[in-house]
Amino acid sequence: MLTFRSFRNADPPLLASLWRRRLEQSSRLQPISTDLLEQLVFAKLYFDYDGLIIACDDGRPVGFAHAGFGPNRTYSWISPDPGVTCLIYAAPDGGEDEVAASLLERCEHYLRGRGAKSLLGGGVWPLSPFYVGLNGGGDLPGVLDSDRYARRAFQDCGYRETERIVRMRCDLSGFEPPIDRRQMNIRRQTTVEVVGDAPTQSWWEACVFGEFDLTRFELKPRQGGAAVATATFRGTTPGCAAAIGSAVDLIEIDVSVDYRRAGLALFLLNHAFRWFLRQGIDAVELQTRESDSPAAAVFSKLGFQRVEQGGVWRKDV
Repeated sequence: MLTFRSFRNADPPLLASLWRRRLEQSSRLQPISTDLLEQLVFAKLYFDYDGLIIACDDGRPVGFAHAGFGPNRTYSWISPDPGVTCLIYAAPDGGEDEVAASLLERCEHYLRGRGAKSLLGGGVWPLSPFYVGLNGGGDLPGVLDSDRYARRAFQDCGYRETERIVRMRCDLSGFEPPIDRRQMNIRRQTTVEVVGDAPTQSWWEACVFGEFDLTRFELKPRQGGAAVATATFRGTTPGCAAAIGSAVDLIEIDVSVDYRRAGLALFLLNHAFRWFLRQGIDAVELQTRESDSPAAAVFSKLGFQRVEQGGVWRKDV
């Protein structure tokens, strides 16, 4: 018989053990440790014991799910709407479909009880309160296609998929930046500044990415003035700078409105990749919305390949 309860202080080893039982989900960080879960989940200022729900079958843990909330409009605190079921995790030998559906039902009850008027299945920035850094790609990927039991649970509970998310990877060995006349012209007119240990730019960004070392590249006019494009990367290991032989995650690429579609994003990422190569970094990972065709075109030129896909699901209360 399935029973359910909220998180307790003694649960981190139990949750880490459950996580490690699904080794076939290669995009999830393995092996997980209680220390990593503490850093990236339980230590968040807005972590609520009632939002993390554990399923047991005759006392044996068989799964867990975690629900939470994204930021308000000023990114200065959380907002009760929409509510996000960030993760549904079911043990492979515990009747995963029944466990997943029952956990989702309890997540919905929790979110509605705190004011949610709409419900999301799977988070993506900025609705990514927990687990960033444990999935690869720089952000939460919605619900991965490989999480079949979770996708079935959202579909059967009346959610609809509203966005497709693509995780991508570029191996830097042998990387050759594309060069054309426009790129050469940008080089003559701009300069790139590298900001190591870059500060976060809001309370919410500090909560989501504060455990990671950030490197920001700023493209500025040679004659002076503010940056016209920026690219921000995070290391993949909390609390540490990117190590030789590791990967970095692109978490943001932004070009000022008046300078878009002029090749600046491609130029800035070219510069960043060459810089990371000199630091001994092997690869860059990212995720993007499938509908963002301009970004997809830039990433394709840089040699990114699709690794996995996911989707964000939505249900109005």
